[in-house]
Amino acid sequence: MNSLPDETFRRKRLLWRATHRGIKEMDLILGGFVTRHLAGFSLDEILELERIMDIPDQELLAWATRQTDVPAVHASPLLARILAHAP
Repeated sequence: MNSLPDETFRRKRLLWRATHRGIKEMDLILGGFVTRHLAGFSLDEILELERIMDIPDQELLAWATRQTDVPAVHASPLLARILAHAP
């Protein structure tokens, strides 16, 4: 059983997932952003970040490098902040 409170566990899991993406560029962009801002995230932002983490790296990287536009279904203020993050 996990003895950590649910929110603490989720934050630690998100931090690990953000810094171990599989594409180094996304480790830097997403991992850097999450490392800097995760402690101040609200529960709603945590839920949104969990959704963003399920997006494949190749799509996130194409959006971050402005090779393609973010589809409306994925657009959110948090994703916009992440994609604007300069590591």
